[in-house]
Amino acid sequence: MSSTTVDTRPRRRGRTTAAIVLEFLGSMNLAITLLVAVGIASIIGTVLEQHRPYQEYLLNFGPFWHEIFAGMGLYDVYSAGWFLAIVAFLVVSTSVCVYRHTPTMIRDMRQFRVAVKEKSLRSIRHSVSADLETPPDAVLDRARRALTSRGYRVRVKDHGDHQILSAMKGAANRMGYLFTHVAIVVICVGAVLDGRMPLKLAELTGRLVVETRDLPASRVPAISRLGPNNPSFRGGVELAEGQSAGIIFITVRDGYVVQELPFRIEVREFRVEHFSTGTPRTFESDLVIYDDDLPEPLEHTIRVNHPLIYKGHAIYQASFGDGGSELSFNIWPFGPRGIEPVPFEGKVFESYPMEVADSGQWRLEIMNLEMHNTRRFIEDDGEVVTRQFGPSVHLRLRSQTGESREFENYLTPVEEEGRLFYLSGMREDATREFRFLHIPAAPDGGIERFMTFQAMLRNPGVVADVARQTATSGAMPVGDETMQAQLVQTMERLMNVFAQGGYDALAHEIETRTPPDQAEQVTDVFVRVLHAGLQALYLEVLAEEGVDEITEADRIFLEDAVAAINAATFYGSPVFIQMTGFNPIEASGLMITKAPGQNVVYFGSVMLTLGIFLLFYVAHRRVWVWVKPQEQGTRAVFAGTSNRNMVEFDKEFQGLSAAVLGRRPDSGPGGSAEQHT
Repeated sequence: MSSTTVDTRPRRRGRTTAAIVLEFLGSMNLAITLLVAVGIASIIGTVLEQHRPYQEYLLNFGPFWHEIFAGMGLYDVYSAGWFLAIVAFLVVSTSVCVYRHTPTMIRDMRQFRVAVKEKSLRSIRHSVSADLETPPDAVLDRARRALTSRGYRVRVKDHGDHQILSAMKGAANRMGYLFTHVAIVVICVGAVLDGRMPLKLAELTGRLVVETRDLPASRVPAISRLGPNNPSFRGGVELAEGQSAGIIFITVRDGYVVQELPFRIEVREFRVEHFSTGTPRTFESDLVIYDDDLPEPLEHTIRVNHPLIYKGHAIYQASFGDGGSELSFNIWPFGPRGIEPVPFEGKVFESYPMEVADSGQWRLEIMNLEMHNTRRFIEDDGEVVTRQFGPSVHLRLRSQTGESREFENYLTPVEEEGRLFYLSGMREDATREFRFLHIPAAPDGGIERFMTFQAMLRNPGVVADVARQTATSGAMPVGDETMQAQLVQTMERLMNVFAQGGYDALAHEIETRTPPDQAEQVTDVFVRVLHAGLQALYLEVLAEEGVDEITEADRIFLEDAVAAINAATFYGSPVFIQMTGFNPIEASGLMITKAPGQNVVYFGSVMLTLGIFLLFYVAHRRVWVWVKPQEQGTRAVFAGTSNRNMVEFDKEFQGLSAAVLGRRPDSGPGGSAEQHT
């Protein structure tokens, strides 16, 4: 025998999938998480400079972190797929919140809740009751006048045995919720409109290909160009004085695309002012806009933070640089031919083939002209001073094998420790600091004496003659002719070794030819012989200049010249390129943006500000007056609520209680007149 038990309890109907999804999308936790994610992304986009060439990021972060950052899209945060997905979710989540809660907010703003029970009013924190001798109509009339004078809107309803007056003010507080949420949606939409969404879509569909080759703008293919109808973009162009362009370049990852403009821009004149330290103080450009829609060209001056707005395009003064300055040089070979320089003229950003005797073919690249170079030094007394070193040129020498070195050569000699030096910085690549070669300047400030000295030192014939004259002049005490010949041979060999490799080569020579137990003694002798030969060679240089009386400055010059020749063995260049003059040509760096969503973002920002003000500074307050007639008078209950600023509402409620009830009420079951619970 079996029995069956039937469960007759009502079953709870399960929620639909749509309801669950809507609840998740409209949840506060999701909205906060998305806002935090957007905030973190914005911090990254602010701290990490965006849209720079990938080579700069590679130099700054190294290959390992560069690949990670590039893979995460941190170099273009606001156009990265994950950021756009977060923004899309935020828009959807906020829209769902608005959809779900707006009807409730509107009802709460409009409903006066005149059906509230006496028991409910007594349970409110701010609640007082009193037995009054005044009739109910008189109580309600007094309450209406008191509340209306304080900005409350009033409704009265008769429930037969009792009446209820309901009043409220500050209902706009509920609009704050609506304004803030809608503002987030508006701002996000405006940001997407001003982002690179059209460019990314064009890339994904194959209508646009990023160009990575270094090509003139006229040779960039059409598939790497954007038409003037592109709704939004941000790019830049550098124009020298007198140049014009109808395009800009938009940096995209490790390449660029060309954005065509519906007009042409000419930089008529560029001006820059500097502080005494060489730091730019202000710079501005005189622009001319050429457009077929204009009756005549538009002339306007832009400066930092004062752009020109034309046809929805904002033209900013973003930077400045070299516009192809004209330079003149003297090229001094390091070697026997270095007595006479080779004059040369070139322009910044150009490269030139260069043939050097005994060193083959090289290519000279003129990279930049820097007009102001300041350095900070700490004096012996601890005072920090700033010195101006004058103009310098940035060069690169590239050999036939592709190896290159960068140089930074200064126009005028720089004073150090009371002596003048021509400075030439050298580094193997841009990731390293410059190491400076100090070439001493002669008392007349020229470089010819040093170059003549090094040229004669690297001329074996001259070195042989000087060694022979030194050994036979009696400047060094020697014995017979055999020892004299050995001295000549030794001095000649040591001077040639030093000319080729400096003191390191001399040390290697001693190490390979001398027993270890005699190395110190032999080193002392060899150094004396070498210095005697160098001094004799230097006297020959002075004699050619017609110098009869040698001063202390001449002696110090010899020491500095020997130190410079020793350091030149690590210089890595067969020539010293001396800048002798320049004609600076400035270029203005323009940033041009088209942002149709800008006004949308501004509108959303205003709405957000208004919404926050309503939420935090406008309190939604409700009060009720419940009255019921008695044999001798009226039984009254007065209660109120506020969603914020409770301290202020405590004071207001006490004043309202006295005004509405006509006297200081006694404590009732629901609370007390003092409102302390």
